[in-house]
Amino acid sequence: MTAGLEEGPVKASRGVVLLPDTTLEAVLDEAFDMIVLPGGLPGADHLDRDPRIRRLLQRLSASGGYTAAICAAPKVLAGAGLLEGHAATGYPGVLDKMNLERVDLLSQPVVVDGKVVTSRGPGTAMDFALQLIELLAGKTKREEVEAGLVRPS
Repeated sequence: MTAGLEEGPVKASRGVVLLPDTTLEAVLDEAFDMIVLPGGLPGADHLDRDPRIRRLLQRLSASGGYTAAICAAPKVLAGAGLLEGHAATGYPGVLDKMNLERVDLLSQPVVVDGKVVTSRGPGTAMDFALQLIELLAGKTKREEVEAGLVRPS
């Protein structure tokens, strides 16, 4: 399920228009296994400024769920205090500017540290998606999906 901060279409940073299934307000009380934040600017900034997102992420983390973010969106996890004591990655320069003393910043395409998953950017999106599938549905499902993609080895 996808949820937008407000009702209606969302224009992504590269001009793609997305139609969320619902609004954030409509799902605030739902239980989730994972919340995945998309990257790109200014979208990640909008997410970071929304106190509902922070509360939702913190509640999910406290209940043992996965929080995941790609590109510039790991800054939202950092703003919610969820990267502290973890290894993480993100779009080059985004997390570096935040002076995160208790975060081990890495340059790997995808970093999984406990229940926190981060990824660098558009070029790592497929690896990120496959990692999320593995975490939620297992290695066999990831391999099944990946085989159909005919990715280079």
